[in-house]
Amino acid sequence: MCGHGGPHGHPGHGGGCCCDPMAWGPGFPFGRHFPTREERIAWLEEYLKELQAEVKAVEERIAEMKAAE
Repeated sequence: MCGHGGPHGHPGHGGGCCCDPMAWGPGFPFGRHFPTREERIAWLEEYLKELQAEVKAVEERIAEMKAAE
């Protein structure tokens, strides 16, 4: 559980929280504790793609549910 009041791990990122600088997920070199600026940017860009895909899926589901009424 993170300080945002609940667990919110992100798929594809080791279940770590985006607010936890120690949870940067798989692929982060073993033994290192702090990502470089470039690694943080790459991680955040990938996370943004995941969020955008999730928004699209939710919008599609809403449209399906409205069409079924």
